[in-house]
Amino acid sequence: MSFKENLLKKIKINRLARKVLATLGSVGSGKKIDKDTMRTLLEIGLYFRKSKRTRGLELYFTDEEAEKKNILVLDNELPIYNTTIEDVIIRKNPLAKEILYPPNIFKILIDKDVIVSKREDSLEIVRQECLDMLDLKCTRSDIEEIYKDTLHAFERNSLDGVLEGLSLFEEILEFSDPPPSMKINHYTIIGENVKREDGETVYGPAVIYDPTNNSIKLFNGQVRNTDLEKIDFFHNVAAGKEKAEKEGAAVFQFLKAKAINKL
Repeated sequence: MSFKENLLKKIKINRLARKVLATLGSVGSGKKIDKDTMRTLLEIGLYFRKSKRTRGLELYFTDEEAEKKNILVLDNELPIYNTTIEDVIIRKNPLAKEILYPPNIFKILIDKDVIVSKREDSLEIVRQECLDMLDLKCTRSDIEEIYKDTLHAFERNSLDGVLEGLSLFEEILEFSDPPPSMKINHYTIIGENVKREDGETVYGPAVIYDPTNNSIKLFNGQVRNTDLEKIDFFHNVAAGKEKAEKEGAAVFQFLKAKAINKL
């Protein structure tokens, strides 16, 4: 796959992981894990490539030939064990006769001897395994391709193409969404979070895309979250009441130059 395809896959993997993370909640919160999204994430990776449904459990595991293996149980705790499938079944959903067998009591009550991870840690293991499959080495020609594709989408008024291109530049440049005070409904805004020497974080420069009018602008300043005057100025730039540093195709040239500078 090309760098662009791999980067889009990385964005998808991270989006899926964030969606699952939002459903984990704290222990006892009553939240239920988004199993459909977690299954999609597991299908992308190759580590837990085998699966089995038994006794009400949904198990994903590594090497089917090995008796002892890493086994993920798709439930609210999202545990990963390093043991046998039979052992996991007894620990997670024992039959009455298995509970009465003395050696199993310890297994059912305590799992520290076989547990690898749970919850957020297990999700991160799966996410990282998916990412490790991707070749994310980037060249100048890769940046040029993304720039041309995004500019072409902008010129054709292709919303999906522009949003895809902006998401790619956001990932390459490690940009992020703006703080709440700078967000604008229905606009896509990506920008740089900069931590200054005094420890304060400022936001900017930022790219502002209005999908309704297919207009794109560059705000080339930096804004503190407490600077109400600059925040107002930012909103006025977005609304066209103040002049932007760059507009249209020049914004994509700015993104391309900044991305190439990171190589």
